[in-house]
Order: sequence, then C-alpha cells, then structure tokens
Amino acid sequence: MRFRHALHITSENFSSVFKLLLYRLFVTAIFGSLAYVILSLGLSAITGSSEVATLKGLTSEFVHAIVEGQPEVLQALPAQFQNALADLVNLIAFNTPSIIGCVFGLIGMYLLSRFMNGLALYSIANAVNDRMSTYSNTSFSQSYFKSIGKAALYQVIYVPLCFVYDALMLSGCFLFFFYLPSFLPSWGPVIVLIAISLTLTAVVCLEALKMTLICSWIPAAVADGDSITHAFRASVRKGKGFGARYVSFLTAIYLIIGVNVLFALTTVGSGLLITVPLSYLFLLSLQFVNYYLENGKKYFITKNTIADAADMHL
Repeated sequence: MRFRHALHITSENFSSVFKLLLYRLFVTAIFGSLAYVILSLGLSAITGSSEVATLKGLTSEFVHAIVEGQPEVLQALPAQFQNALADLVNLIAFNTPSIIGCVFGLIGMYLLSRFMNGLALYSIANAVNDRMSTYSNTSFSQSYFKSIGKAALYQVIYVPLCFVYDALMLSGCFLFFFYLPSFLPSWGPVIVLIAISLTLTAVVCLEALKMTLICSWIPAAVADGDSITHAFRASVRKGKGFGARYVSFLTAIYLIIGVNVLFALTTVGSGLLITVPLSYLFLLSLQFVNYYLENGKKYFITKNTIADAADMHL
C-alpha cells in the first residue's frame, strides 16, 4: 500500500521531474567546469610533462609495432616502458602537494554540488507536501526561494553526514569484497560473482538503513514545521515502524536500480535523464507516505482519493 500510494503521488508530481532535471544539468555544468579547471591547473605540470609525452610515444610505438609486426621493437619496449614509468613516478612524487590540492578541490566541488542539488530536492519536497496535504500545485521557484534558508541548514547538516556515512560504507564494502574470497574454499569466476553479489547486497542494505534512519527528517521539517535539528533527532530515534520503513526502502532501492539499469541498456543511457530525477522524486514521495501514515495524517493520493483511517492500518 505504501508503494502504491508513493507511485500515485510520484505520478501526480511528475512535472517536477523535468524541473529537477534542468536544475541538476545546470548545477552539473557549473561544477563540472570548475572541477575541470581545478584538474587543469593542478595537474598541468604532470599532463604537460616530457615524461607523459614519452609514455604516449612509447604506447604509440607499441601499437604500431604490433600492427606492423616488428618483434625487435617489441623486445626493446619493456625496458623503455620501465624507465619511463619510473620517471613518471618520480614526477608524481615531486608534485604530491598539487595532487593533494586537486583531490581536496574535487571533494569540495562534489560537496558543493550535492549542497546545491539538495536545495532543489528540498523545494520538490515542499511541492510534494502541498500536493498531499491540500492538493495544491506549488511552483518550483516559489517553493525554492520560500524555503531556501531552512533547506540550506538542512544541507549543511545532511551533506557532511552522508559523505562520511557513504565513505565509510564504500570503504567497508570494498574491503569486504577483497577479503571475502579468502574465507571461501576456492577461487574462480563463480567465487568472484558471489563476492560481487554479496558486496552489492551489503551496499543496498546499508543504503536502505541510511534512508530509514533519516526517513522522517524532511517530512517533519516540511509538513509539521519542525526545526531541522529537532526533526533529525526525532527521525534517527524513531523506533516504531522501523521494520516496515526499512523493507519499503530496501525494495525501493532494488526497484530503482533495476529500472535505471534497464533504461540505461535499452536507451543507450539517454533514458537516465528521466529515470534518475524520477528516482529522487519517488524516494521523496515514499518518505512522505511513511511519515503521513505513521503519524495518522490524511493525505491526497489523487484529486478524488484521500487516504483514510482504514488505509493507515494497512
């Protein structure tokens, strides 16, 4: 029932998909350009060096020697590659401060882009709530500027917390993937597939846990006007209905992965322009459905359908 209602509410707010798409494309273009500038400035001493030029030349020689069938050239190339790689390693070591600066610059751009994209998501959350509570149609720009202060505070807390959580989760799953085969009786393609499957399962389960813990954060702040910090504490501490919320998000994440992979394969990636923002909208709708149901709040599913008390016990 939660899924069915979330799907209905997603369809009722489908126009938000295109607004979110345009906004995310704009943000990606801005911060992608800034990231390119950071990489160009920070790594110019390496990319424009004679060491890199030598490696490119040796690579071209290698390909040419294979195509032309020149065994004497192929025999001499390994030693030349080894010397060129040693020179490149020394160059990288010499430019370590610049590389570290690039890494921190890219992390900063990533966090700022998440911050800006999060402002749009908070605006969409306001529109979803208005649709569910009064069936009103709130414009994106009106919602964006009306809630920008509260949305910014939410993102200031949310972005660093999720960055740390995601970094720890991915690091743990990375180690799990490489150490898991050592506990299995043999090694081979089947074992590798099992390790990949279990690692992906762990990632999905941990992502569902994160979504469950913060499920009520935005809805409480938007629907009931709670402060961002109070809504966060209440969401994390909320134990009642944890299992139902966790199952709903676990299923939603698997569904989203399946739909995005399917559209990516069948449309050569172009379908992701729709399915990715649609996935964010669906997760927002599911958060609000969970929050409304667990707090006994009635809401519009469609223009002529309101979730009543009987629905709240399903």
